[in-house]
Amino acid sequence: MINQHIGSVIRKGTGLNTELEERTKSGKTIWVNLAISPRYDRNGKLMGLMGIGENITERKLMQVQLNHAQRMESVGQMAAGIAHEINTPLQYIGDNARFLKDSFFDLLSLFKEYIWIVENNNGLFPQEKLEEIANKKKEKEFDYLLEEIPEAIDQSLEGIERVNKIVLALKEFSHPGADEKRPSDINRAINTTLNVSRNEWKYIAEVDTNLDMELPLVPCYLNDFNQVMLNLIINAVHAIKEKKETDHTKSETIRIATKLRGEWVEISISDTGVGIPENIQDKIFDPFFTTKEVGMGTGQGLAIVLAIVVKKHAGKINFESKVGIGTTFKIQLPLLQKCITVAE
Repeated sequence: MINQHIGSVIRKGTGLNTELEERTKSGKTIWVNLAISPRYDRNGKLMGLMGIGENITERKLMQVQLNHAQRMESVGQMAAGIAHEINTPLQYIGDNARFLKDSFFDLLSLFKEYIWIVENNNGLFPQEKLEEIANKKKEKEFDYLLEEIPEAIDQSLEGIERVNKIVLALKEFSHPGADEKRPSDINRAINTTLNVSRNEWKYIAEVDTNLDMELPLVPCYLNDFNQVMLNLIINAVHAIKEKKETDHTKSETIRIATKLRGEWVEISISDTGVGIPENIQDKIFDPFFTTKEVGMGTGQGLAIVLAIVVKKHAGKINFESKVGIGTTFKIQLPLLQKCITVAE
């Protein structure tokens, strides 16, 4: 593979700096950071190449471990929320099931009384028996049950649908990523991530989505894209939480939009949080940089976002932020496969 890169530099006449996977003579797989530059004489004739290769295997292994730690941090943040999201509909499904059970026995007792009359009246309707049934009907709140039972069934079905939606979203979100880019529905991925992270934001902010329904499928590593969206949504929630510590009155919003821009698909995530101070804006993508208290974050969230978007997808990411107003991140992913030799 190194020979291919050397040939590419000779043909194009431009240098390169990339990471690639190689095998040693012993068959061991290593990662190499390769930098190659052409050298020319005064007449512009190629004299040779200068190259530097660095074994970065340990660094790559550490990066994988850090990425895993960041994912586990995200999963840990969501676990309690997902449990709560599932528990809420299960709770009223349980309440309704108990109500339906009690109602069934109340109606069954009335039904038995009517059956007795039908089978034993011999054309006569004893007044005492009729009064007994009327009193029992009133005691069992028959009219109330007729009104409430259908509603309890509908609520239970809604609860089951809600649990089903959460489970499907979680299954889709956590599905192992493919080894290569695949055409993916970005809008669906965004909605899946919002469903999985709902408990993180539903008490903090309104979420407003403006998703282009005509968006084409985008070649991407879907699992990694989900991670990008989750990181940015969680960041937006934290920014709004921090703002609400001093202002509880104003309603805050997270806005997510998608649109087609030529050969790129743009995803924007905006929040009305505290904003990013200008003096640290050039550091937010740095690994380990965080403004959170010790133990509250790995400082890898935005570093991973940058690596996934730019290195893994050959995409672009930028942001605008004003203190006290909020922050907007814009991601652009190419619709066409990019020939890159950079690995995450």
